[in-house]
Amino acid sequence: MGAALDGFSGKVFFIYIDMATKLILIRHGATAWNLQKRYCGFADLGLSQIGRQQVRKLSQGLSRAKIHKVYSSDRKRAMQTARIIFGKREIEIIPELREIHFGAFEGLTHKQILKKHNSVYQKWLKDPYRTAIPKGEALKDFKERIISALKKIIRKNPNKTIAVVCHGGTISVFINSILKAKNFWQYIPKSASVSVVECDNGKLSIKKYG
Repeated sequence: MGAALDGFSGKVFFIYIDMATKLILIRHGATAWNLQKRYCGFADLGLSQIGRQQVRKLSQGLSRAKIHKVYSSDRKRAMQTARIIFGKREIEIIPELREIHFGAFEGLTHKQILKKHNSVYQKWLKDPYRTAIPKGEALKDFKERIISALKKIIRKNPNKTIAVVCHGGTISVFINSILKAKNFWQYIPKSASVSVVECDNGKLSIKKYG
């Protein structure tokens, strides 16, 4: 921030120069599985009618935002969300932004998993960072995948505002990495919500969550 004197009025005007890269992280709208509270990771579901309504409402709030580039996960629910919000704009698809692979939990509700995989599920709920999902993706590997993808996006877009349409788990592991926390469940945002992260001189900071 710099200050310049106006010799005629004697007033001081502050000139703000925004040199940070801003990530607008958008969680997709609700799918049928989201509404049924089923685990949905790699499964490729599109938006439900309610999800589309959520995204259309969200798009009104983003209509005035100056966004230089749009990225999206390759799952239908994310791509449909991006298309509703950004219309005919170019959208770059990044498969690495996918949600975590829930393996044996995919498509099941909480009660169903308790019946089929009670022991490992209980352990995973208590400590997802140390418990592996049967046939699924380790949270450590998921975190590394997401951070790598988002860092590449930041490096390619210095001093720009970028929209990234992705998933709840994707946003959560990134927020946790910035906070140096392990509260995976606490930082999963609601469907069709926006979180904002800035990268200024290599330092990441959370400006808005959910």
